[in-house]
Amino acid sequence: MTRGELVSELAAMVGAAHEARFIVDEVLGTGSEATAGLATVPGSAVAAARALAVRRRAGEPLQYLLGHWAFRTLDLIVDKRVLIPRPETEQVVAEALTEVPRLGTPNPIIVDVGTGSGAIALSLATELAGSHPDGNVWAIDTSADALAVAAANLQRVRAVHPDMLPVEIVQGCWLQPLPPSLRGMVDLIVSNPPYVAEAEWADLPPEVQCEPRCALVAPDGSDGTPGLAGVEAVLTEALSWLAPRGAVIIELAPHQAEAAQRLARAAGYGEVRVAPDLARRLRTLIGRV
Repeated sequence: MTRGELVSELAAMVGAAHEARFIVDEVLGTGSEATAGLATVPGSAVAAARALAVRRRAGEPLQYLLGHWAFRTLDLIVDKRVLIPRPETEQVVAEALTEVPRLGTPNPIIVDVGTGSGAIALSLATELAGSHPDGNVWAIDTSADALAVAAANLQRVRAVHPDMLPVEIVQGCWLQPLPPSLRGMVDLIVSNPPYVAEAEWADLPPEVQCEPRCALVAPDGSDGTPGLAGVEAVLTEALSWLAPRGAVIIELAPHQAEAAQRLARAAGYGEVRVAPDLARRLRTLIGRV
């Protein structure tokens, strides 16, 4: 069987040609350009690819099948212990990178709250290494399983980017695990907290329901806005940790944007705005002290 024939067979199974190509390239261990000219695919690879396609057809996310996924410049380990990195969160990192020069410090202290796979923390640690080599990053999560993935990704990324900023991984709820010495000293707090409402869970696609529920679903906010409690918690706690020119950047659902801005202003943030994602949906709240 040629590579093209195998891709066609799997595409019919999973319903998407690009996913079939990902699966075939994964089992062959090389990129599509390198494998495109193969005369035949080994039988063991055909069997492995078919097995992955069966799991994909059953609803398991492609990213979990492959065991890794691209996020900005990084290739990160992902499995059922963590959320799958998404383009919306890449935009959150982009907003954070835009905010750092405004802080006016060569050694920013940055905190990623609810780090999961470490996607935000590790992206900032690598992409700021050239311009802010004396900065440092903290990555927090309540889940020990998620932090195990983040630690593995830290080791993986550091092997490729030895000059990346130091990243401290700690376990706990929201910002509580930070050492007291950092209170009032943090320059930037970034978070992709849970923001799916309880009532929305049952309507999510099956492959999304394969992801950790606790990393997706949040209670309602204090004002009754569905799923806003996580966003509100980060907004509220961040104020006591941020430096005088500090900022908080939080991913949220588009329908939460107005309520989140009201909460941020009421909490005491001086400048508040919500930036759109690539689909022009309001997605990233930026609150400056």
